[in-house]
Amino acid sequence: MTEVPPGVAAVVPPTVSLTWLYVPGDRPDRFAKAVDSGADVVILDLEDAVAAGRKAYARDAVAEFVSSAHRVPVQVRVNELTGPDLPADLAAVAGRPGVAGLRLPKVESPVDVVTVAGELPGTPLHPLIESAVGLEAAYGIASAHPTVASLGLGEADLRSDLGVTGEDGLLWARGRVVVAARAAALPPPAMSVYANVTDLDGLAASCRAGRRLGFIGRAAIHPRQLPVIAEAFRPSPDEVDRARELLAAVAEAQVRDSGTVVLPDGRFADRAMVAAARRTVSLSLAPSSPSSGGGGCRT
Repeated sequence: MTEVPPGVAAVVPPTVSLTWLYVPGDRPDRFAKAVDSGADVVILDLEDAVAAGRKAYARDAVAEFVSSAHRVPVQVRVNELTGPDLPADLAAVAGRPGVAGLRLPKVESPVDVVTVAGELPGTPLHPLIESAVGLEAAYGIASAHPTVASLGLGEADLRSDLGVTGEDGLLWARGRVVVAARAAALPPPAMSVYANVTDLDGLAASCRAGRRLGFIGRAAIHPRQLPVIAEAFRPSPDEVDRARELLAAVAEAQVRDSGTVVLPDGRFADRAMVAAARRTVSLSLAPSSPSSGGGGCRT
């Protein structure tokens, strides 16, 4: 493996999150299992996974669990921003030390984000775009407030809103969110959930396609999906070697005060290619999610 010269490794980004596991907020028996599942982030869901009659129960269960911090970040997906449950959701999680962030469903304007940011100052916010209106406002939403930490798609609702029946119909929407996140200086977005928990081959193929589009990582609805997602987004050893070789060559060129360099395999490399190489190395350092078959946390 090509070694990276001293000083270059220091500018490789820290390891990134690749897996987010959704857990229904009315299933507190699954909360601790989710934390131990190997997911990089756990999302306790108060919205789609919880029936209307169990919202209050779920809210209380989630509030109790996030009363203390856990060994992996725990986010909470609150209810629809224009619905009647949001004020109680925000009150339940306000000031709780175990809340690493809020996922905001069905965001359609920057005002939605600013309103929540004012209610919970300093809490990282993760808006989800789930409609054509929200998609058109993607950059405004991504840049609405300094506490916005990521941007994502809610593809089930978006499919319904757009009348999309296949993966190809989402290509433009996915690209739009990737561009909006980058333009707002946010991390690359994670993919939306893959609803078929038994189709692991389909999940892997979809993840690889998402990686080619610029996504990094994916949300899951069952622990068995975690290792598949992590593996699909982790670069191959050859990709990592090539990235490290490029970083080393560019660093040496900088020492020589040269702006470009030609690698042994004929690749032309310059400083503009460094960011992608750093990302590849960073992804290679992401921990593997352990294989898991039972104890599902399905929404």
